[in-house]
Amino acid sequence: MMPTFNNQIRQIGLLIILTALAFLLLFELYGFLPGFLGALTLYILSRQWYFSLTIRKHWNKSGTALLFMLAFLVGVGLPASFAIHLISSKVSVLFDNSEQVIVVFKAASVQIKQWTGFDIVTDQSLGEIQKLITNFIPSFLNSSASVAGNLLMILFLFFFMLTNGTEMERKISGIIPLKEENVEVLAIETKNMIRANALGIPLISIIQGLFAIFGYWVFGVQDFVLWGFITAIFAFFPVVGTAFIWIPLIIYLYTSGESGRAIGLAIYSIVVTGNVDYLARVTLLQKIGNVHPVIAVLGLIVGLKLFGFWGFIFGPLMISYFLLLARIYASEFGSLNKR
Repeated sequence: MMPTFNNQIRQIGLLIILTALAFLLLFELYGFLPGFLGALTLYILSRQWYFSLTIRKHWNKSGTALLFMLAFLVGVGLPASFAIHLISSKVSVLFDNSEQVIVVFKAASVQIKQWTGFDIVTDQSLGEIQKLITNFIPSFLNSSASVAGNLLMILFLFFFMLTNGTEMERKISGIIPLKEENVEVLAIETKNMIRANALGIPLISIIQGLFAIFGYWVFGVQDFVLWGFITAIFAFFPVVGTAFIWIPLIIYLYTSGESGRAIGLAIYSIVVTGNVDYLARVTLLQKIGNVHPVIAVLGLIVGLKLFGFWGFIFGPLMISYFLLLARIYASEFGSLNKR
């Protein structure tokens, strides 16, 4: 009886130590969490192709991993360089003409006050806007350094995940305290959710951005490609994301005397741009990974706060894990409770 009790004490003590170390490591490495999640996403998306080349066709593991890393850099680097080139020129114009920006805000405030009776742009808020513009460059440089560090972490972890993939998966499967069939269900759910969100949500954003570009072009918005690109970025945020872009554009057109174009853009944005998001989420996400729109929206709200950019993938995955683990718990221990 005594040895069993001592073993339980040792087990509890070891679990406490492991939990404390896990929290300590997570706290110290939290800044690189997006890098780990990004590497995990790339690994799950590319593991089948990688194993096919290295196991079936006997390609060199390290060389193939480097080839996959190069493909990732090209696939991400080209769109990122295009985005930086597209936005940087406009940002410089914004800084050079900050007073004109304030004038536009004041004109919009006057128009909104006529519509609603509320003065949303006060002298204090204008001061905050000027302060925001002034502090933009330091904050942008800090965020750029963080992005560069996480990009290096993605490449570093992605390489070792690929080259040690089979051993890594075998060890993780051995650690998870579930039946073998439930471990398999968990792996399938992870693969489907990551594939659906990593491929489906960017595709939805691109579709919505293209529809927005067309609308901006038809109704005479200057730099319609730039604003369509920014709209596509905000399309990552469901329901009201794109409205943060097209509502100010509508107000700007109206205050500039283009009331007809403003009304036309408002109708187009509400009817077309706004509904494309819902239709695409219902069709694409369910077709790619059987992801319910409610899980996608709620998961995105949770994930962006916890994981930053990668929350659009791992937020819905957390909710799916919760529901799946509840079913697995009933499967694993439900029969014991009935006895």
